[in-house]
Amino acid sequence: MSTLLDPSPAVHGTMPPGDSLARAKAQASLRSLFGRGLRHLFAVALAAACVAGFVALAQATGWKLPRASAVLGHPPAEEEDWCKEHGVPLSGCVECRPDRFPRSVGYSRNGRQNDWCEEHGVHDCPLCRPDVAQLPARRAATPAELVVAANALAFSARVGNEPECKLHLRRVQLGSDELADRLGLGFVPAWRGPVREVVTAPAEVAYDQTRVGRVTARASGTVSRVEKQLGDKVRKGELLAVIDSAEVGRAKAEFQQALVQLDLRRETLAKLRPMAGATVAEKDVQAVEAAAEEAEVRLVAAEELLSTLGLPIQAAEVRALSAAQLAERLQSLGLPESLKRDLAGRSESSTFLPVYAPHDGEVVARSAVPGEATDPTRPLFVIADTGRMRLSIRVRPEDANRVRPGQPVRFRHAGHRGPTAWDSARVTWVSPAADERSRTVPVLAEFLSPSDRHHANTFGAAEVVLREEANTVLVPASAVHWEGCCHVVFVRDVNYERPGAPKVFHVRTVRPGARSDSPAGPLVEIAAGLLPGEVVAAAGSGALRSELLKNNLGEGCACCAGK
Repeated sequence: MSTLLDPSPAVHGTMPPGDSLARAKAQASLRSLFGRGLRHLFAVALAAACVAGFVALAQATGWKLPRASAVLGHPPAEEEDWCKEHGVPLSGCVECRPDRFPRSVGYSRNGRQNDWCEEHGVHDCPLCRPDVAQLPARRAATPAELVVAANALAFSARVGNEPECKLHLRRVQLGSDELADRLGLGFVPAWRGPVREVVTAPAEVAYDQTRVGRVTARASGTVSRVEKQLGDKVRKGELLAVIDSAEVGRAKAEFQQALVQLDLRRETLAKLRPMAGATVAEKDVQAVEAAAEEAEVRLVAAEELLSTLGLPIQAAEVRALSAAQLAERLQSLGLPESLKRDLAGRSESSTFLPVYAPHDGEVVARSAVPGEATDPTRPLFVIADTGRMRLSIRVRPEDANRVRPGQPVRFRHAGHRGPTAWDSARVTWVSPAADERSRTVPVLAEFLSPSDRHHANTFGAAEVVLREEANTVLVPASAVHWEGCCHVVFVRDVNYERPGAPKVFHVRTVRPGARSDSPAGPLVEIAAGLLPGEVVAAAGSGALRSELLKNNLGEGCACCAGK
């Protein structure tokens, strides 16, 4: 009897010889890896303990690593001479060793009574204290300089400086001239020059409205002749056109009839008056008198009508004329002699109405065309005095209170550049009300010297000059910095260029005034705080400002703290 055997180890409880050997090898490898890890961990801990012991020993004994120069065999350098706070050699640092570079005589750190100028609103005012000015020779401010400063400060509310500010106590020092070159510093002495303060506003060139005539016919009719064309220069009273008007003919006939009727009734009255109460009733005489007065009123009305049409005539001047002579006189009434000769013998001339120029000027518009009907509501010509142009300026309401009649105005057409592009004018009127749509205040100005460059309805920029000073202190705008509480400039020490002298800049508070443009760049007026000839840092002065603020961290007054 045969039995089938199960080859599975689970059945028999034993493993094949090959599997047992593999398992033994895996366990041995695991034990070897664990042993190597323990050995590495022990080595790292031992190395860390050695380093910690070495550091502790070096600190206890004061030992330091040798310099590269000692390792390479070079002689050892001297003790380091460098001020890390101000970036200059410690032996020459004027801030850390003020005895090597004392401040000006009489300078005080304790209180503002010695360094704050109430009159000019700056610290260390060179106008009042000549000893602080960085000039080769000490000099006092002249009376003219004091007047210019007072006028500049009184003209408007200038930005003030904080009396408690301590920035002016600082001095910025450079290590060498080479450093100034690398920083790109540029130095400029303050100079005297002209400056003006202006209100800038858009402006439009326009005709003087008091010298612009929109000429119309005084009666309806048809244009018969046109004597002037566009661009023609005309004189006052010169013939422009002739209108053929039936109204003129009726007005002349009315005058002639009224004149004849008045003469007839006066003759009748003269005959009846001696017979009043005898052969003629009194009431009949009174009726003739009333009719004569009525005829006289009618004649006066006819005279006024012709005068309104521009054809003045007086009954007293023509009463002695015959009927034929009166008709001839009325036919050519108001016409110039040249036209009278052309129309001699033509009956239609009795309806002609001449149109004359109201003043000297130029024909700038014309709508009159021969044969075209016209009426008093439609202008035939526009006559303008092109030699009297005006500026219509639109000023902002906040600036309008500073604009006054009589102030000079500079105007430049849009797109024009250069010093010769400006034209002079003068304010003649400031509107008491703002424009309802633009909310700007209209200002009129009249050109002082008319130019052919002016064309009506063109635009440009106008500057109303509020203040003009010919001799004030100027510096480039890049030299002035606002620090949140004060305006400052960096004034170069008077001994800066002397060999061996510290490269020092004094921080000076100033009061800026007007700003203007120049070919070299924008300029700023220094109303107070600087004298002509003092050298300031202009180009690249932002580097000095950065150094000033870096060194000022945590120092100074409350308004300067943290700047």
